[in-house]
Amino acid sequence: MPRSKKRLSLIIPVYNEGANIKRTVDAIEALVKTPHAIYIVYDFDEDDTLPAARALKESGVDIRFIKNPTRGAVHAIKNGLKGAKGDWLLVTMADMSDDYSGVDGMCELMGEGYDVVCGSRYMRGGRQIGGPFVKKTISRLVGLSLKVLTGLPTHDATNSFKLYSRKLLEKIEIESDGGFEIGIEVVVKAHFSGYRVTEVPCTWTDRTEGESRFKLIGWAPNYLRWYLRAFREAYLGVFRRKRK
Repeated sequence: MPRSKKRLSLIIPVYNEGANIKRTVDAIEALVKTPHAIYIVYDFDEDDTLPAARALKESGVDIRFIKNPTRGAVHAIKNGLKGAKGDWLLVTMADMSDDYSGVDGMCELMGEGYDVVCGSRYMRGGRQIGGPFVKKTISRLVGLSLKVLTGLPTHDATNSFKLYSRKLLEKIEIESDGGFEIGIEVVVKAHFSGYRVTEVPCTWTDRTEGESRFKLIGWAPNYLRWYLRAFREAYLGVFRRKRK
């Protein structure tokens, strides 16, 4: 178990994940040894995730609930990050897509002074299992181009599976209001503001139960905004250095 006394909060936005939540929580409890609490962020009281999550809480798992006053994935993540009490905050999904075997290692890197630790499907040792071909191809190209052309220190800027320090989140304003583009926004802002960002390999597996809330076409402009912001910040940085 990591020696740090820092506490980890795992933030799980849910939308009718009753078929998945027990497997997800069981995996977290089996694999994550860093002291932690699990925050279930939900939109409405009839969500079928809640009865299963309450049963797990009654069995002794440290599960807490945050109701999202503004429906939607991005607002659930933002309210989870705001409402969770931990020193380190990990965004993860309830669909068993994320691999929790590397979470303790991510926390160790946080203990070494990093502000963002990105789970990376596209660095050496990472992989992606399943998922739509177009979506994963675009995601890979976005990550690689940002890494090579702007110096962003991750191969996988679009992955939501990221660990953030509270210190960072208290210093930046999260502007995302569309979907899961919040992950790329925070890593771009963190890196170009001088915070320490790194990555670890992870495995992402496409869901087998329930329906994905990811909307490639509808959310593309939101991702593009932060993609272009990274190039702007990188260009301005070169320009400033040349002027000096």
